[in-house]
Amino acid sequence: MKISILVFGSCNFLATLPDQIRDENAFRIELIDNFNHAIARIQVAPPDIVIVQASIDGSMELCAWLKEQAKLSWIYCILLEDRAEFLEKKIASAESDWEWETDMTAAALRQGADVYIFWLVVHGRSQISCSQIAACHRLLVAQLTVGLRKAHKYRDLVRTNDLLSAIALSDALTELNNRRALEWELPRLIQKSRQQGQYFSLIILDVDFFKIVNDTYGHLVGDRLLQLLCTRLRHNLRFQDTAFRYGGEEFVILLSNTDCDEAISVAKRLNRVVGSEPFQIDPQLSINVTISLGVACLQAEDDIKGVSLLHRADQYLLEAKALGRNRVVADESYAYKPYLHVVS
Repeated sequence: MKISILVFGSCNFLATLPDQIRDENAFRIELIDNFNHAIARIQVAPPDIVIVQASIDGSMELCAWLKEQAKLSWIYCILLEDRAEFLEKKIASAESDWEWETDMTAAALRQGADVYIFWLVVHGRSQISCSQIAACHRLLVAQLTVGLRKAHKYRDLVRTNDLLSAIALSDALTELNNRRALEWELPRLIQKSRQQGQYFSLIILDVDFFKIVNDTYGHLVGDRLLQLLCTRLRHNLRFQDTAFRYGGEEFVILLSNTDCDEAISVAKRLNRVVGSEPFQIDPQLSINVTISLGVACLQAEDDIKGVSLLHRADQYLLEAKALGRNRVVADESYAYKPYLHVVS
């Protein structure tokens, strides 16, 4: 992946940067000279490195803004000082006024830059030697190397965090999402359904007499049965349906944009496909099981976290078991309508 660099400056300023930076095979460079446009672009597509021209309007404000963005703290900000009055003082002072240069650098770093470089390249060549220009180029390229290391570390960290999140939100046995994932996803989908004025339903299902399977054949067979069951469930869900292992032999299925009639149809189909044929544990053992299911649909009075919705579905599941198991129970007495939450 190419490293992305946003240059906040003019076309003439861009032309002074080293040839290595403008190498399209190594870097993806975008030039912006407007403060608001730069912020908008960074928010949409954060670059790895930002090079800022000090003399352009909004340069210090951009550095300060970047420093305030906790989620963008990995962006490496390089401020190139090209203001004539400061460059002239830098040249005139030489080594006699190192304190002034140190103060300038400290001020730039406090305002948000990660590095501050006097960009002598833009000064008149009569006063600046080729060796000084080459030294400026080398310093900038070296700081780019630092920025690249930071960008690579950030990307590695993101990949690691994504992997850890996937592990944390996945059930190791069934490879479904786990209860923690449900507690995060359910409120999000409820909010989305209300904002968009869509129906939303969920199913809680439980394997009938699962304890007898464990007691008769052992927990390894019980685990294998749950794996086969989840595979069959996944193959019979719609693309907008998401299954979670809620605990033990109990599962929850979230049904986006689904009214109660549709949800009941989905539940009845799952009940049918699970009980229609036995699960082949190994060549010598096949086991017949059934499931009981409770179906609930989102109502205006349901809380945002989905606690009341889950509780209602669980009550229907208990009712299904009390009625003899291997069936679907849902509250069909309401005239279900999507609840539109108007955001002011």
